[in-house]
Amino acid sequence: MNLNPADGHVMGYSTGWADDDSIGSDDKALTMDYLNRFVWTEPADYIAIVRHQHGVVDAVKVFAFKHWGLSLSHRFKDMDPGRMVVSEGGPLQEDVAEDAANLGDDPIFSVGGDLAFNWGYSNNGARVVLTGGYLSPADVDDDNTHGLGNSFACNPLTGEDTHDVWTHEISNIQDCPRVPAPSCTNVQLQGTDHGIGSHLKSGPVYGNYAIFVSQDADRFPGPGSKLDLVMEHCY
Repeated sequence: MNLNPADGHVMGYSTGWADDDSIGSDDKALTMDYLNRFVWTEPADYIAIVRHQHGVVDAVKVFAFKHWGLSLSHRFKDMDPGRMVVSEGGPLQEDVAEDAANLGDDPIFSVGGDLAFNWGYSNNGARVVLTGGYLSPADVDDDNTHGLGNSFACNPLTGEDTHDVWTHEISNIQDCPRVPAPSCTNVQLQGTDHGIGSHLKSGPVYGNYAIFVSQDADRFPGPGSKLDLVMEHCY
């Protein structure tokens, strides 16, 4: 998978994650939103989340899944009740380039902890978050959990948007709650791939975010490495 938050295609909570449909094309896999349905349905025991600049690794985290042998398709379809912490012990690998910018509020690299998927709360959802960030309680409609693949108006248990004006692809780490009053009305996003909701504010793109999976590779090439659709893991 690749997420480009400024390519005109919005990978919010409802798009792609649980559909088993391919998105994009191999020739633009590292420059546009991309999902390979065949990889998405293969068993995965390790996951790497890679921030990259035009296909060159900027930062990477690798995690081991708690439960092995399940595909990303299976994991992202498991929305009811969702709110799954899918790794344990934190990242097996965390490497960041010395010249990497915008690390203070990056949704993956500014916070620690483990990976969590399908973080639904009230009528909101975020597909990929880290437990080191703020995770809203299930019954609190505060619009304040931030990560990859988000919506502030959806049914997080089914993956359906109720109002696509509040969908957004990448949300930075911040404390911007809708409740209690007064509401925060300045939700900082990366790029322009979001609905027209008045609280959603376009912002700089920190990079593309790519997701790689493996059944046996617990390491990933570090900063400065050039990405491809398939990465060698003997290094």
